[in-house]
Amino acid sequence: MTQTTSDRFDVSDYLSTPEEVKAYLQAALDENDPAFFIDALNVVARSEGMKTLSEKTGLGYHSLYKSFGAGKHPRFETVYKVIDAMGLRFKLAS
Repeated sequence: MTQTTSDRFDVSDYLSTPEEVKAYLQAALDENDPAFFIDALNVVARSEGMKTLSEKTGLGYHSLYKSFGAGKHPRFETVYKVIDAMGLRFKLAS
């Protein structure tokens, strides 16, 4: 019997343009679930490159990984710096 293997699917491998990143994060925000948004931000941060974001934000490389790990609750200041480093802005709408 032949065993089939497949690669692990990682959304971060498919977010290649600023428009895709923005749409992905907006969809995550639209879910109105903070944990889901933090997970999506982790995906985007990995697609951008943690080292690059570390340099842009002034935050430590390892701290970024720890901040956005599963079940983590990063400070708003950290989230804001990462969003800003990606050239994005928060916008409220009703």
